[in-house]
Amino acid sequence: MEKAVKEIRLVDMRALDNTDEMIVEGYAAVFDTITDLGWIKEVIDRHAFDNADMSDIVMKYNHESSILPMARTRGGSLQFTIDDHGLKIRARLPDTTQNRDIYTLIKDGVLSKMSFAFTVKRQEYDYETDTRKILEFDKIFDVSVVDVPAYETTEIYARNKEQYEEEKRQYEAKKEEYKLNFEKEKIKLMLCI
Repeated sequence: MEKAVKEIRLVDMRALDNTDEMIVEGYAAVFDTITDLGWIKEVIDRHAFDNADMSDIVMKYNHESSILPMARTRGGSLQFTIDDHGLKIRARLPDTTQNRDIYTLIKDGVLSKMSFAFTVKRQEYDYETDTRKILEFDKIFDVSVVDVPAYETTEIYARNKEQYEEEKRQYEAKKEEYKLNFEKEKIKLMLCI
């Protein structure tokens, strides 16, 4: 199964001021929006989360496992809903030095992007437009507040890019073979007339 980290560029991540608690909201994933990854475009189907394992999602900063988690569904400090726009999160950040710093950066607009780590169960490719559509996620591991996108540099995507390019070459070869066979059949029919 492919494990990936998905950078979301159009995110509504904000700190809420109307409480003594540090509460943030945002979208970790957006439906039906094409994201250009450089070598392929990607879009998330609005039903992709329907059967995903979302039983224990951790909120992190930059997907880092070496620092403390910011919030977690299992403890109740991280909640999510799936609406018409995407995967919406709401987190109550526990009062830690790290969370106070991150909350301040979100509040000041320095941090405004989100990302999530996942595995894919079902997907389809459109080789004509170089687009991958994620139809069904298998598991969601984390949602993250991110500062510098690093999606294109992950090792797993380098391997997936090579696999995709090979599949596209095979598709193009079959397409050319089909065109050639079609032309041959067309000539045969014309000669029979």
